Amino acid sequence: MPSRFAVAVLCLAPLSNAFAQPPAPEPLPRMQQIIRSYTDDKTFMGTVLVVKNGKALIDQGYGSADLEWNIPNSPDTRFRLGSITKQFTAASILLLAERGKLNIDDPISKYLPDAPPAWSKVTIYNVLTHTSGIPSFTGFPDYRSTEWKDTTPTELVARFRDKPLDFEPGTKFSYSNSGYVLLGYLIEKVSGQTYAEFLQQNIFTPLAMTSTGIDSNAAILPQRAQGYRRSPRGIEHDGYISMTIPFSAGALYSTTGDLLKWEQGLFGGKILKPESLTKMTTPFKDGYGCGIFIRTRDSHKVITHGGGIEGFNTSLNFYPDDKLTVIVLGNLTGGAPDQIAASLGKVALGQPVVLPSERKAITVSPEILSQYVGTYRMTDAPIDYVIALEDGHLTGKLGKQPALEIFAESETKFFLKVVDAEIEFFRDPATHAINRLILYQGDAQHEGKKQ
Repeated sequence: MPSRFAVAVLCLAPLSNAFAQPPAPEPLPRMQQIIRSYTDDKTFMGTVLVVKNGKALIDQGYGSADLEWNIPNSPDTRFRLGSITKQFTAASILLLAERGKLNIDDPISKYLPDAPPAWSKVTIYNVLTHTSGIPSFTGFPDYRSTEWKDTTPTELVARFRDKPLDFEPGTKFSYSNSGYVLLGYLIEKVSGQTYAEFLQQNIFTPLAMTSTGIDSNAAILPQRAQGYRRSPRGIEHDGYISMTIPFSAGALYSTTGDLLKWEQGLFGGKILKPESLTKMTTPFKDGYGCGIFIRTRDSHKVITHGGGIEGFNTSLNFYPDDKLTVIVLGNLTGGAPDQIAASLGKVALGQPVVLPSERKAITVSPEILSQYVGTYRMTDAPIDYVIALEDGHLTGKLGKQPALEIFAESETKFFLKVVDAEIEFFRDPATHAINRLILYQGDAQHEGKKQ
């Protein structure tokens, strides 16, 4: 605590200096440190772009676009986007609605004469918001054995058109790649153009997105990144998928720079009318709007979506109130892009980030640890998280995943080292017995109730 004399001396200084706040730390060094923690662990290769108030805080490539030719990733490298594609599909549907070509509150069967009876109550809006009940074909038992085969949109729809709905339309959220394939099929039927032609004419060309398109295995695509995965043998090429399979649910490629143009165009009113954009960005169930999640991270609104496809994981995030865009595109399968993006967003907003490598484990007595042992049923999925005590250490086993050691950072809060996740235990206020846990990972919280 400063003495009165020190305060008196400070008051003699000019007011502009006496009460000035220390300047905010330059974010770039911490951002580089965060990204380096993933590249050093060989869990990330890709490109990163962070823009706040129109200023690029970081715009850089990491690792290799092609390991065999030792070609580095750069801001111009083109990556497969996976499910980030869905927001382009959703915007296209809303554009067609603006032009009077369809009504999103109509049953989708109104525009598809060959639709099965089961879809009679499925509205286009249900499909946009993953509340249609149409089962996702990527979860079918034969999916892995058929993803190599070139397929037309009609053939794709045929894979799921006669399947029963998983639930009554509009009653639940269940992520469905089938639904977004169906929307692409609808775009082609209503517009009279191919999905690729519609996007090029109505989105890519108007926004000067010259490095974005529908990917093709056969095309010669300059500056295309190769997709990799980690294995016991080291990093290797990931599996093959015909890019006709993801179609309007996940077939786009792009760069960080082009995705910034997309964010600026979409939220700057260059694509949709204000009422359409509001519809797109208003959550319906489970925080999902039309092709995007609307979430809150540390009291900041973020409009976000990730993508995953063989060899690639991606993360696109826009904080509308903060004029902040965070884009991470990776060509090494795994969850690093989402984790990096969440951390970089915090740094850009002046919030602290603690990396897994920076967490300090403490010793907690076996008597306290034993109180956490048990089976916890997760409330947002029918899966159990089993906490066990082995040789004085806690382990956690989620569903069929292997048991992983969890490390104490306090008597009630623990962390994992192999993934960026934390677990906190809570007591019943009446009995003081441990009755639940919360798993924190990324920007999500998952509660488990002790059985």
